[in-house]
Amino acid sequence: MLTIGQTTFQSRLLLGTGKYPDVTTQQQAVEASGADILTFSVRRMDIFEASQPNFLEALDLSQYHLLPNTAGAKTAEEAVRLAKLARASGLCDMVKVEVIGCDKTLLPDPIETLRASEELLKEGFTVLPYTSDDLLLARRLEELGCHAIMPAASPIGSGQGILNPLALSFIIEQMTVPVIVDAGIGSPTDVAYAMELGADAVLLNSAVAHANDPVKMARAMKLAVEAGRLGFEAGRIEKKRYATASSPETGMSR
Repeated sequence: MLTIGQTTFQSRLLLGTGKYPDVTTQQQAVEASGADILTFSVRRMDIFEASQPNFLEALDLSQYHLLPNTAGAKTAEEAVRLAKLARASGLCDMVKVEVIGCDKTLLPDPIETLRASEELLKEGFTVLPYTSDDLLLARRLEELGCHAIMPAASPIGSGQGILNPLALSFIIEQMTVPVIVDAGIGSPTDVAYAMELGADAVLLNSAVAHANDPVKMARAMKLAVEAGRLGFEAGRIEKKRYATASSPETGMSR
């Protein structure tokens, strides 16, 4: 189980709700994923106008915990405003802080992310900041009191998987709050690898929504999370330079 702040979740897979070809596929993919936490961009919703299209309308939201994110924010002030809008609508007081610092790579701005996280913690939010795989930044965010750290595997939507497993492993080893690998995941292999490294959870969107069969891929991601976590808990064998016979070499008949 995954515990963030005061809440415990059954699934270690967090799923985004955007980019699906239609709401039926979205609904079926969400169900197949087994995710407890669904994330969405506050900017994509007119949360105060019921007559406007709602891309979450096909989902039974009573079954899920919503994780609004501040995608599109480029300053701490914008991120804080979006988080407050989400809370004012009664959606959730847990927020993924996302402050983009580069339009081409969509990598996060570390300074603005720190500023936004600090302000939202003062406001009583459960804060999950999206970061690069920088250990020192992760430490600073944890010291502020953030409830989870969300380092990117690779640029958002790129599907490149985990580019720097060593840097990611440093964060996983040193954090006392959950580490949720976010962004750049492309396949179940990437998910299983992140979980085998010891990540507490994985958040993804495009890898499912843009798959040829999003529903089947959602199930594959669910199983990858479970397999990777089991592998981490079981402990892999050491890598060796030379072969070791799998069968006993003593007491054998000749």
